[in-house]
Amino acid sequence: MASSGTIAAGGLSRGPAAARVDWIDYAKGICIVMVVMMHSVLGVELAAGKTGFMHVLVAFAKPFRMPDFFLISGLFLPLVIDRDWRTYLDRKVVHFAYFYVVWVTIQFGFKAPAFAAESSWRDAGLLYLESFIEPFGTLWFIYLLPIFFVVTKLTRRIPAPAIWLVAAALETARITTGWTAIDEFCARFVYFYSGYLFAPYVFALSDRARNRAALALVALAAWALVNAGLVSLGVSEWKIVSLVLGFAGACAIITMGTLLARAHWLNFFRFCGEHSIVIYLAFFLPMAATRTLLLHTGIIPDIGTVSLVVTIAGVIGSLAIWKAALRLNAHFLFERPDAFWIAPKKRGPVLQAAE
Repeated sequence: MASSGTIAAGGLSRGPAAARVDWIDYAKGICIVMVVMMHSVLGVELAAGKTGFMHVLVAFAKPFRMPDFFLISGLFLPLVIDRDWRTYLDRKVVHFAYFYVVWVTIQFGFKAPAFAAESSWRDAGLLYLESFIEPFGTLWFIYLLPIFFVVTKLTRRIPAPAIWLVAAALETARITTGWTAIDEFCARFVYFYSGYLFAPYVFALSDRARNRAALALVALAAWALVNAGLVSLGVSEWKIVSLVLGFAGACAIITMGTLLARAHWLNFFRFCGEHSIVIYLAFFLPMAATRTLLLHTGIIPDIGTVSLVVTIAGVIGSLAIWKAALRLNAHFLFERPDAFWIAPKKRGPVLQAAE
């Protein structure tokens, strides 16, 4: 660990000190709030048939929202990629598969009556089974992560530049098959693999931002202007441009997280980052409930304000569900029970990337 509190740029520590890194929690917190905001805003606007001021924020974040999340997810992979396959699959596949099964069942339980009303309960049941092939709803991220982990380990003997070039070409190819897992793999793997491949440089970037805060702020301002300009001009999703903006935005969020950690500001984002899996799994319920309530009652006439309230409810509500689950001994909702471990359970500090 460097004296700044980040992992030393020259290499990743394998000791207990690598348990948590402050700026990563901030960056993950910013990302998960942006994810909730995107689903909340677009859901409200779709239901209302019009847009509000929050739409601008969602559009601004689109080029980098998921690239940053995937890049961060790959940062700690160099520490564990050489583990035996049993342990690796337990941490990187079974872990996420367990939560996917639990929460796709919960989500489907809330939506099944509506599906059945549109067709039949038989079709609803088939749709549930299909969710294990085609990721359901908001859960596609944790469906895709295990695939990324396995592909990266299987290809680690292949020259890394070749893998990166293929991944970048897949992102640029704009592959559209209609299957979420395939399409999102092609669009996102380059960012995950870059987190794995360039981890020392990412930590070096964080160290430089922490040590040269004024310059980092200037760089953030310049990035924000360029990103906003390209989004407003409608060129942010052009080939190559989207790849560049994805990496630029990821670097910006990393820098932002580092500066917030340095100043100890907005600790709420850090808390959200520490519990990003909790928010990701549970936000759909308070988000949907609040959206339905506000739109049906019309108590708030402005769509932008409705979107903002729904976003806040999604974040706070998911954390409230987590707290309630702990109080009611429903730990299985957010903690994998012993019966679902296929390798010896972890002891000591938990790496962020494994959460």
